[in-house]
Amino acid sequence: MRKVLFAAIAGLLTITVNAQVALKTEGLDAEYVQNITNRSQKIVDGLNITDAQKAENVRNIIANRYFLLNEIHEACAKKKQYAKDSIQGKGHRQRIIESAERRRDAELYKHHFELEADLSLYVDAATIEAVKDGMTYGVVPKTYQAHLDMIPSLKEEEKAQILAWLKEAREFAIDAENSNAKHGWFGKYKGRINNWLSKRGYDLVKEREAWYKRIEEAKNKK
Repeated sequence: MRKVLFAAIAGLLTITVNAQVALKTEGLDAEYVQNITNRSQKIVDGLNITDAQKAENVRNIIANRYFLLNEIHEACAKKKQYAKDSIQGKGHRQRIIESAERRRDAELYKHHFELEADLSLYVDAATIEAVKDGMTYGVVPKTYQAHLDMIPSLKEEEKAQILAWLKEAREFAIDAENSNAKHGWFGKYKGRINNWLSKRGYDLVKEREAWYKRIEEAKNKK
């Protein structure tokens, strides 16, 4: 009986993992769908997924994520615009705007962990990291490497903290409504990192000047 039960569970898991992930495009503009699908495909192209079905499922998960985020942000934007255009009284108008933002934030939090959970059915943790970086312009690895290059004397625990903060920023950025908002989240955390490093005794102006000098010297040697 136990063997039969395990076999049934294994069968269900196999069906789930091998199932086709459909694009959720109902009611969406065809050109918008194509643009998002193309954007998602570019991310997948950099993941080295050899299984065509798995690659398509990952692409569709990413695209569906973009569709959902757009729906959430659009609903908030419409409510705020309605308040600005139609509601008399500054206090009442502001309450509606704040209510729309709270609802948006609640929806974003409600769905935030779905992306990683859905991807985990098809790819490993390292690939999920790559997807997140792809959806946030690769800011985490680029900024982390820049800090390592700028301050070669960073301690291991300092490197770990910088990376942790950058990944935390990415969790907010991945749900942001546009590229400016995404970069805005990273900007906030870069400021936090810089303040923290300064308090630990690093002179960032001097470190940056020395880094630029090393870059120029490397160029001149070529």
